[in-house]
Amino acid sequence: MQTRSLMLTSALALVAAVPALAQEMTFNRIASFPVALNTPDAEETSAEIIAATGDGMTLVYSDSPAGVIGFIDITDPAAPVAAGTFALPAGEPTAVSALGQTVFVAENTSEGFTSPSGVLHAIDAGTRAVIASCDLGGQPDSTAVAPDGSFITVAIENQRDEDAGDGRVPQMPAGHLVIQPLGDGGAMDCAAQIRVDLTGLAGIAPEDPEPEFVDVNAAGDIAVTLQENNHIVVVSSAGEVLSHFPAGTVSLEGVDTEEEGALTFDGQLTDLPREPDALQWIDADHLVVANEGDMDGGTRGFTVFHRDGTVVFESGLAFEYAVAEIGHYPEARSGNKGVEPEGMEVAVFGGVPMMFLLSERGSVVGVYDMTDPAAPVLAQLLPSGISPEGAIAIPGRNLIATANEFDGREDGAAPAHVMIYEYQQAPAAYPHLTSAGTDGLIGWGAISGQVMAEDGTIYAVSDSFYGMQPTIFHIDVSQTPARIVDAIRVTREGQPAQLMDMEGIALDGEGGFWVASEGRSDRLVPHAIYHIGADGAIEDAIALPEELLAVETRFGFEGITRVGDMLYLAVQRPWRDDPAHHAKVLGYDLETEEWSVIHYPLTEPATGWVGLSEIVAHGDHLYFVERDNQLAGAAVTKLITRVPLSAMEGMVALGEPPAVLAPEVVVDLLPYLTSTGGYVLDKVEGLAIAADGTMWVSTDNDGVDDHSGETMFFAIPPM
Repeated sequence: MQTRSLMLTSALALVAAVPALAQEMTFNRIASFPVALNTPDAEETSAEIIAATGDGMTLVYSDSPAGVIGFIDITDPAAPVAAGTFALPAGEPTAVSALGQTVFVAENTSEGFTSPSGVLHAIDAGTRAVIASCDLGGQPDSTAVAPDGSFITVAIENQRDEDAGDGRVPQMPAGHLVIQPLGDGGAMDCAAQIRVDLTGLAGIAPEDPEPEFVDVNAAGDIAVTLQENNHIVVVSSAGEVLSHFPAGTVSLEGVDTEEEGALTFDGQLTDLPREPDALQWIDADHLVVANEGDMDGGTRGFTVFHRDGTVVFESGLAFEYAVAEIGHYPEARSGNKGVEPEGMEVAVFGGVPMMFLLSERGSVVGVYDMTDPAAPVLAQLLPSGISPEGAIAIPGRNLIATANEFDGREDGAAPAHVMIYEYQQAPAAYPHLTSAGTDGLIGWGAISGQVMAEDGTIYAVSDSFYGMQPTIFHIDVSQTPARIVDAIRVTREGQPAQLMDMEGIALDGEGGFWVASEGRSDRLVPHAIYHIGADGAIEDAIALPEELLAVETRFGFEGITRVGDMLYLAVQRPWRDDPAHHAKVLGYDLETEEWSVIHYPLTEPATGWVGLSEIVAHGDHLYFVERDNQLAGAAVTKLITRVPLSAMEGMVALGEPPAVLAPEVVVDLLPYLTSTGGYVLDKVEGLAIAADGTMWVSTDNDGVDDHSGETMFFAIPPM
């Protein structure tokens, strides 16, 4: 393959970014740290709860699968460095907190659900020496250090066995709350420990409280959620119960409740218990909870309470809708708890109290201005790794970090990451694409192919993940971020079309579209070309001839483009009659109805496979997206290439030996794919080229299934 790189060699900036004039302060991700760098020999790793040393220079996270806590040097936060681990003596870490250079680790040492036990360790962050260890009298969950450093509190959950008693409370022994006084340097006097009895308070299983999450305000008051009991308790630093109240219920209208391969926000849920997980004090009198749910509930949002139990604000579905508008809605969790808010952090940046709400299933951080606890304002949505569990703010350095627990390496997904964001004077770099501002909610995801219209807008298709709702999205790229302004549902005889896997789209020149469906015979999805009208109705279908059906595999059409009466289609990977590392480019003549073929020589993969993801005609060339199936640090091949249109004169009839194209590299996409501080996403699947040569590139987020949901949709300037 010839190489003629036209990539920018200076620092890359997306065309969609606002010019660098005076900007408001925003959060942008500046780094992503794969925690496997700290535990390279572990089969599975995770980053769950996260803290920072007092100087803000070291992040500390719990890694339960590896049985360690990990350290990250963030002296330069944009270039985090693995700083080693501390292996726990006997169990697994459930939480970490820090005070100065002392790190507190809650260790679960339980032999079983009916015999829970745990230990709290104080560790020197520099030497990793154990300063002291105190028995906790049960299985710990979360920890929190008082702002004045006088004590640390631990929620002793004694969690239930989900396989016993129908997975419900009560399941003894009961949980409790630990208050451990601290001396100089975080020294612990175990004999001074206070254990607070929380039984008899909740209306649900009062004999078996299961404390989940704790936080301490400036006055030393402790708030704790009893998630399974749907209850909240406020306790003094001396262990006195100051107030307690049920978390209550919420009814939801316009919610997606079915996992049917479609984004349908038309259901309702009645009297759901909030069952909050994380909570944080906003000020001395107000606290906010993330309503993740567990046994019976989960209301997909958050609630602000006065400390006396009065509901000050209820978010309802607003957070979930905002997540859906940026393509992060987890359709595969619709029948459960949707975006599932779980973790959170509250801190003051620039004089503004802010809440950072973590969506475990949407892999998003919602940034809220909490100046008025009765009227939170959503300021930003930040992309995170898969399943953010914990967050820590470092306001003194204008930083916040998230711990993302999911490790999908065994199944080819992303490893667990810690992600770092900076509060900076710059435009928000994310999202790249949104449907916000339309008359009705448009959920979207799994963008897999696109085409530029004559008016400078883009049409894009979603793939088979939304098989019950195939859709062509109309995108206005003149706005920042780019905006989906319409969703054209693809229909057959008036009903949503099925058995389609749309992977490419071209204009038919008459207001309609030609769409390539990849096909998968084991799921009865045919390889086909569909002619679709401007209203989304399928007008015609072109099936493969027998010569191609005899050699096809599931890795079929990944792009389509039109030049006059000729349709060109890119086949993703070699079929059974192709030489190794050669993929077919097929031609279909709309006038003669004849098929033709030529070979594209794929880059030999370093790992996994390399294939074609898109084909676009522009000017005198055909452009291709060529990519491997690797992500993060394993990604090597993410390219835009091209061949002269004249080279397609070498196409031959099916059955004849195909000629081989000689593509040249136009753009190496790897620098663009890391330009937002994240890891390299594997599925670059969309390319559209404007009249002036601007290239719009998009990635497929797999419908937020074992995926962070992040969609990159960016422009490369004319070259």
